[in-house]
Amino acid sequence: MPKNNSIALVAFIFAILSAIYIKQIIAPHWVEQSYVYDVSTNNNGVSSYIYKGQKVIIEQVVDYQSSPLNQSNLSNLSNLSNLSNLSNSANSPALEQQWVRDKKQQLKLLKPAFHFGFWSLLPAFITIALCLLTREPLTALLGGVVVGAIMLGRYDLTDKVIIPNLAKEGTAALLLLYLWLLGGLLGIWSKTGAAQAFANYMTKHFVKGKKSAKLVSWLLGILFFQGGTMSTVLVGTTVRPLADKAKVSHEEMSYIVDSTASPIASILAFNAWPAYVQALIFIPGVSFLATEADRISFFFQSIPFSFYSMFAVAGTLLLSLNITTFSGKRIRAAKLRAETTHQLDAPTAKPLSAKELQSTDIPEGYKPHVLEFILPLVTLTTIAIGSFVMLGSPKINWAFGAALVLSAVIALIKGMSLNHVVDGFGNGLKGVVFASVILMLAVIIGSISKETGGGLFLVSLLGEQLPFWCLPVILQLMTMIIAFSTGTSWGTYAIAFPLAMPLAWAICQSQGVADPELFMMLCFASVLNGSVFGDQCSPISDTTILSAMTTGCDLMDHVKSQLVPATLAASLAGVLWTLTAYFFA
Repeated sequence: MPKNNSIALVAFIFAILSAIYIKQIIAPHWVEQSYVYDVSTNNNGVSSYIYKGQKVIIEQVVDYQSSPLNQSNLSNLSNLSNLSNLSNSANSPALEQQWVRDKKQQLKLLKPAFHFGFWSLLPAFITIALCLLTREPLTALLGGVVVGAIMLGRYDLTDKVIIPNLAKEGTAALLLLYLWLLGGLLGIWSKTGAAQAFANYMTKHFVKGKKSAKLVSWLLGILFFQGGTMSTVLVGTTVRPLADKAKVSHEEMSYIVDSTASPIASILAFNAWPAYVQALIFIPGVSFLATEADRISFFFQSIPFSFYSMFAVAGTLLLSLNITTFSGKRIRAAKLRAETTHQLDAPTAKPLSAKELQSTDIPEGYKPHVLEFILPLVTLTTIAIGSFVMLGSPKINWAFGAALVLSAVIALIKGMSLNHVVDGFGNGLKGVVFASVILMLAVIIGSISKETGGGLFLVSLLGEQLPFWCLPVILQLMTMIIAFSTGTSWGTYAIAFPLAMPLAWAICQSQGVADPELFMMLCFASVLNGSVFGDQCSPISDTTILSAMTTGCDLMDHVKSQLVPATLAASLAGVLWTLTAYFFA
């Protein structure tokens, strides 16, 4: 057995034993989480708020002091569990949530959450450690899921962990999109030769070498500024054929695709991000965060302080121009390998993109045309952006479904048999099924990490006694760790913003910050950007996995190669946030 695999086995056994110890011995530390919404009261005294576009009636409100979910009662619950040495599931709050009215007559929604101290990070830690040791993301993710399930007392992995997570709307939508729609579209493009025809066309008219191939990829990343998985898939699938033809290493391409997804979405924020984030940053009594319009305006005013995203996008531009000074030795080595040997992957690489999608299988007599690639892509982009403009959120499944159907119809009209079209669709499914399983497990480990309270524990380490100018960079570090551990930026926002923004405002008031609004913008930007960094660099993030999958890169080669330039960008951003807070706030 290779040395790294032996170390991984020992680490996994230790993690299993630790999970059993946590389940049997460690009592959870219960924490009050309060959520403040824009509550309106009608003439009849009925209070309500808007959630996800729907009006929700608040039916019953109790006094904060009498609620079993206030921090005092939750702390008593934690102490009782510790004193009685009960297992972590023996004592839990009687309610899952409750509306309360505090001393200032402010309505709040209380929800209980818990963490196990530093043990809360165990599922994410063992997953990342196994990924680095074995280079097998599937077994690493499964190992993390097993450890987290034991900590939570869910020993039936299928019925208590996997199936409930697959049944969630978001997970089912991911599998539909990336297994059926994306896989089918890539398979049909491979069967018709559309992707190769596009690569030939771009090479003939625009792409004259490695530099222009990377520059086109960077420009497409800027163009598709919706961010996250949508941008990753659109850019990755579009540039893969032309980049392969130009012999650009897969490590370079996956870094460009990943680092122009969420970072550009937080700068060119004409997407769903402001609408989602604004609901998490309301603070009673803060005038510039009072209404939804105020909070969205605050988001856009904070964009000049999104230093990490700016450095990340600038770093990929420099790489596209063959300036590798800041790219790290792994990307430089990958670039040199591709130039000297034309090998797009390292000798030990295990690309996520299966062999079914790495070559064309065009039926005899069928002539590919570049429009077979361009028309579905234009349709996809038009529907995605158009639905965002018209409906407020991009309908990604509609977009990919329409592109898939259009590709199949064009092939049939041009004379390809239905059997060949179905065969291409099937090859596409086979080509992405492994990556889809990894994606599913990544979603599950992210959910488990959130349940075990890793993010809550990290944020709880902060206190109001910090010098105010230290807070932005500390929030950055905290959210980097949370997002890296959970593999999600938006999930990190849900954890961090409701805790970080009130803390920032409290420090403003207690330490007499001269420009509170500027300081709040710096703290806001550090949480926003720190989460983007952690999500972008995490091996259990969907965007990281999809960047590797769509560009044909080995997952861990992608993670390791982009870690150096991303960390450099984050370090520079942290310095700028600290200096700006110290001298100008």
